[in-house]
Amino acid sequence: MLPIEESFDLHHFRPSEVLKMLDAYLDAALEEGLREVRLIHGRGKGVQRAQVRQFLRDDGRVERFEQAPPARGGWGATVAWLREPPGRGRPSAV
Repeated sequence: MLPIEESFDLHHFRPSEVLKMLDAYLDAALEEGLREVRLIHGRGKGVQRAQVRQFLRDDGRVERFEQAPPARGGWGATVAWLREPPGRGRPSAV
């Protein structure tokens, strides 16, 4: 198994696999405690970027997302902030 890092490069996958791998990555990132991740989809024609962003828009694990700043990939990457999983927040006061 590969280590889960704050960046996930989608170039390594066939287009038909991208969303399945993104789904698995988000699960693993949350399990590792990551709350901010960078998804590298490339610049190209924007087809993969649009698919990734639609996936993020519809996914309940994602709090928000935006284009990465220039130093982190610009329009070739998207930064997403993930929600705290239920039951993993700070302990409540008793």
